[in-house]
Amino acid sequence: MAQPPAQELTLRARHGCTSRECHQRADGRQQLRGSLALVSFGAAASLPRRTSAARLRQAAGGAAPSVVPEDRWLLSLDTEAFAKELTELGQKLREEQGEEDLRHLKRVVFWSDLCAVVGLASLWMTPNPITILALSLWTHSRWTMVAHHTIHGGYNKVDPSGHYSSKNFGMGSLWRRVVDWFDWMLPEAWSRYHNQVHHYRVNEPDGDPDYFEKYTDTWKLNREFMTVLSMLFFKWAFAAPNTYKALKLSQFKGELPANFDPKLTMTIYQVFRMESLGQAIFSAGELMTKVIGPYLLLHFFLLPLPLLLIGPSFFWNAVANLFLAELVANIHGFMVTTFNHTGEDVYCFSSGCRVNSPSFYLRAVTGSVNCCTGGFLNDFLHGYLNYQIEHHIWPDLSMLSYAKAQPHVKAICQKHGVPYVQENIFARMAKVLRIFTGRARMRRFPAHLERQEDLISWDDRGGVLRDVQRSPQDLAPAM
Repeated sequence: MAQPPAQELTLRARHGCTSRECHQRADGRQQLRGSLALVSFGAAASLPRRTSAARLRQAAGGAAPSVVPEDRWLLSLDTEAFAKELTELGQKLREEQGEEDLRHLKRVVFWSDLCAVVGLASLWMTPNPITILALSLWTHSRWTMVAHHTIHGGYNKVDPSGHYSSKNFGMGSLWRRVVDWFDWMLPEAWSRYHNQVHHYRVNEPDGDPDYFEKYTDTWKLNREFMTVLSMLFFKWAFAAPNTYKALKLSQFKGELPANFDPKLTMTIYQVFRMESLGQAIFSAGELMTKVIGPYLLLHFFLLPLPLLLIGPSFFWNAVANLFLAELVANIHGFMVTTFNHTGEDVYCFSSGCRVNSPSFYLRAVTGSVNCCTGGFLNDFLHGYLNYQIEHHIWPDLSMLSYAKAQPHVKAICQKHGVPYVQENIFARMAKVLRIFTGRARMRRFPAHLERQEDLISWDDRGGVLRDVQRSPQDLAPAM
């Protein structure tokens, strides 16, 4: 059999593409050269629709786009056709959701509750792997699967009881928070931070609160040491204050305090620092009483308190089990959340884009990463965050719908030549650690290849839109 030419072998090694995919990309580059030649001879009217107006203007002016090899797939992409196929698939998935999706959610809840029963029943024992793992999986599953997908609205239309509704679950009172989803973060704050800021502005350094490269670049101490601390404590030290900041910004009336930076990552350290400088929008005391304090008090002290009646050793065994389980849950959570949008093969974006526009769908794919998918145990351990690409295309679908959609989305991406990044969790964590420690950088999406008609700007309070060309009715929510 004849060997592929050296140029094709280089392209395969760089992109991990098949022979057919390499030929498709080569064909795309050949089509681009033909299109530019037509422009130079004044035959712009005969160019294919996939060539954007911005590229035509550049070509007509004699300046061809400067594109690195890793980005050349963009030159032959018909973004509108790509988005149209994803939109149609999303409509089909929504129409098919029903009782099966609710049964699947209840199955996840059952296994989450079973972990709780095992962990709490053995809470009194000397710290041991079974108790610690059961408790950590209980915490992990309530956040990544039950609360996450419910608050996104994934079960609004399939649960007639209304319990798993985005407007009710964990919201409105401490009682609902304790019963539905009790964690370091306030559910209302998580909803604002994650659903309406992160999902609208994925991998925008100036807007996405989960863009970790910007956060880690501010570290003054050894980055390996800070990465380990983040693994162990990121929920209460980073997620709790940062999500609450997003909520307070959305509620804040009038002018913000002088010298307050809305884009600042609000860690525990920054909460105390900003308050000492008179630049805070909430105090450390407010954060403790409304967000962190209830979980700290009820989960780690009141929950094991009855064991004190049996004996002090039982009580302290319980506290130790809860504390160690919290560390394990933080490490587990760090692993299945940071890989979602991090790595040198994942794009970041220099500007905002209109929600549910063709650019929005393209960013959902190229700014996200999947891990290995399939199998209930595998998906459960990943928190169903291994379907991150599908989740960012349609944030309001059920977990089961993402599993159904995954092979179809991957096929659509292959058809259009759009990178679909999917690796096992350990390969992804190696790339996450390279970003966190400064050994690699995120991939920059070429700004001159953006669809200009999709671009918008946002204000500094976490997602209020500035777009004079479109009315608010054009902006369907992503959540």
